[in-house]
Amino acid sequence: MELQETVPAGEVSQPRKETAGNRPCDLLGIDHIRLCVGNARQAAHFYVNAFGMEVTAYRGNETSRTGLSEYLLTSGRVRFLITGGASPDSGAARWAATHGDGVSDVALQVSNLDEGLAYAAEAGATVLQEPTVHTDESGRVRTAAIATYGELRHTLVERDSYDGLFLPGFGPPPVVPKPSCPPLFHQVDHTVGCVEHGLMDKWVDFYRRVLGFTTMAEFVGEDIATEYSALMSKVVADGTGKVKLPLNEPAPGKKRSQIDEYLQYHRGPGVQHIALETHDILAATDVLRAAGVDFLTTPDAYYDDPELRARIGDVRVDVGELRERGVLVDRDQDGYLLQIFTRPLVDRPTFFIELIERHGSQGFGKGNFKALFEAVEREQDRRGNL
Repeated sequence: MELQETVPAGEVSQPRKETAGNRPCDLLGIDHIRLCVGNARQAAHFYVNAFGMEVTAYRGNETSRTGLSEYLLTSGRVRFLITGGASPDSGAARWAATHGDGVSDVALQVSNLDEGLAYAAEAGATVLQEPTVHTDESGRVRTAAIATYGELRHTLVERDSYDGLFLPGFGPPPVVPKPSCPPLFHQVDHTVGCVEHGLMDKWVDFYRRVLGFTTMAEFVGEDIATEYSALMSKVVADGTGKVKLPLNEPAPGKKRSQIDEYLQYHRGPGVQHIALETHDILAATDVLRAAGVDFLTTPDAYYDDPELRARIGDVRVDVGELRERGVLVDRDQDGYLLQIFTRPLVDRPTFFIELIERHGSQGFGKGNFKALFEAVEREQDRRGNL
């Protein structure tokens, strides 16, 4: 589904260059994440007030005839592009009506767009947007886009020496509330996608072929299972680990898993949650909770388990403080991590945020999977969807 209704002045599509010796995209990281929403202005206010993000750029019909209303929110290197339709027939409005507020694009910054796009196309990727040049007085940015699972896309962004606010066509934001706290998050740690049963390996292979990713971790069988439901997960990542994209699929169980629920309400595959890395998960949790953000609850039995203390060893905060906030802790051979998950941020039980604080560990909290899954099941049962 194409979100941009017209090509604004200053943006020119180019034929794709077939270069010799094509190789996978040299990824510099996640450039930004686009969230399509029913009301961009209200959503921007929510992320400012609840997550301490700052609106740093804006584009709308007043400034650029795209048919969209777009607010760029930032926190450290985290960039959310909140996008709403300026008309009910716009692509963004249709996307949000179908899937609910959520992630439509995980944009990846690349060093050589032509080479990476040619490699992806040769490997079978569907090209949604050919290379396009965007220019203004601050320089130029080149973009292209490929399709992945569901209606998710990856826009490839080559920034050259652009020193504008975000992208050509964006200007200073309108007057909006300023965050009441310093930035809480410094980067996107990972994004988690959900696909249909039996298709996880297909999309793992897609990322291997098209973007040159490798499988960083696998969780199957008893790794992520309870008495009632289960899922399977594999983590694909680029060679540097800057871009980590776990993929989940439902597994057979007595009742419906959280992935089945997501696929039903999202109307197909998509990004279930974004993990935001923070330097102080306790402070971030306190700020979000004070702003009205709800988190999954963790039973006291999790913290009373003597095996927990034996497993995690010394961590920077007392277990009592973790218990007070419901923060989970896990340790692997490289160190430990702290994590907590919000409840869904939208009316549908789909999109949510994970907060994560890493101390050496590059894992995903395997030791917490059972506690997390049981917490999700309690929420599903409350909604009548288990």
